[in-house]
Amino acid sequence: MNGPIRTVATLLPIISLTLLLAGCPKRPAMTAATAPPPLPPAAAAPPTPAPAPVAPAPVAPPTAPAPAPTPAPPKEYRANAALKQIFFAFDKADIRPDDAQTLTASAAYLKANPNQLILIEGHCDERGTSEYNLALGERRAKAAMTFLVSNGVEASRITTISYGKERPVCTEKNEACWSKNRNDTFLTKDR
Repeated sequence: MNGPIRTVATLLPIISLTLLLAGCPKRPAMTAATAPPPLPPAAAAPPTPAPAPVAPAPVAPPTAPAPAPTPAPPKEYRANAALKQIFFAFDKADIRPDDAQTLTASAAYLKANPNQLILIEGHCDERGTSEYNLALGERRAKAAMTFLVSNGVEASRITTISYGKERPVCTEKNEACWSKNRNDTFLTKDR
């Protein structure tokens, strides 16, 4: 009995392997796309005859009035030779005596020209953060505005803006240059 069991035990793995390999279907190398068959080309429509030429209709004059011209854009602020810059000490917004004389002359000009609106730009040198210099430039512009108002210029004519260190007139890295950048600049435009 050992003989047939032993033969079956030897043949069983071989038969199993053969069935396993033979029984698995092989995958196709490529799968066919299942798209609908292409439609035959559509028959071309016969060409339409060109319309017969028609005599042009007489052109009627426009009945609506022409649009009004657009108004000119408001004038921008510009430099005014009568208004001189004033300058500040490092990290200060105080009006110095020499600059007070300059502002007094500017106030006299502005009172004599009441149709002029004024823009005061506050500027700083490059030292310090942008945020700090924007605040310092604003204090400088407000100091000049306060001086002008106290000398008779209407506050409603004055606008202030701070550019901080963003618009230097000099870019060298020394005190002579930095002192030029610490200023108030005055611009005007007509009302």
